[in-house]
Amino acid sequence: MSRNGDVNQPTREFPEYPTDSASTDPAPADRPAAGTDGPADAGRRGPARGLLLVLGAAALVVVVLLGTQVTGLWPSWRNPFAQETTDRSQPPLLKSIRDLSRYVAAEGNFQVVVDLETDRKYVPDFLLNERTLFVGAGRVEAYVDFSKIAEGAVVESADGKSVEITLPAPQMSDTNLDIEKSYVFAEKRGLLNRLGDVFADDPNRQREVYRLAEERITAAARDSELAARAEANTRKMLEGLLRSLGYQTVTVTYTAP
Repeated sequence: MSRNGDVNQPTREFPEYPTDSASTDPAPADRPAAGTDGPADAGRRGPARGLLLVLGAAALVVVVLLGTQVTGLWPSWRNPFAQETTDRSQPPLLKSIRDLSRYVAAEGNFQVVVDLETDRKYVPDFLLNERTLFVGAGRVEAYVDFSKIAEGAVVESADGKSVEITLPAPQMSDTNLDIEKSYVFAEKRGLLNRLGDVFADDPNRQREVYRLAEERITAAARDSELAARAEANTRKMLEGLLRSLGYQTVTVTYTAP
């Protein structure tokens, strides 16, 4: 029974024995509370968060290293698999020295197309045939060899105002084939020729087109005005030199080649 003063007061109840099971039923032990993750979700998100942290740290390190490399604070990286070329050539050997007394008075640059074909009689071209189109570029110099000036080639007048000089005819140097400007334009080879290249390479084939290119450039230089230009340039050089020494008349002649 309750006291008279406590008629309107609710009956005090122990928390561990609630009377309203619907409103005060505590959450089961296996049910997660509102706003929190259960044990399964926490187990899944734990490694994921760790992986994200590792990736973020790695990305930050890469950004810092790239920034220091760009700004020059870090030495440049080298590719460990980069191709390297090692030059094991021997030092050049000086075999001889020759004194030159030639005056190079003119130079000609030439270009020639060599069309070289080698085939066999009664054999189809697709089986045994070689044809090479080679563009050769070379240089030829025209010079006067002053070491061949004979005794008495320089004659001075009695008054010392004129001089006559007799020089040897200009000569042509060997053709200097420019490898950087020379190239194979086209090449056609038969089936047996290509099979032969698999087992043995023939360096004489390339040497042959070089030789032909040099011969044709040399012939073209002889037929050109290169020698006449060398004569004129040498005469002009000597006239200017001797007139500066006080000679008023300078005559330069050339012997027959």
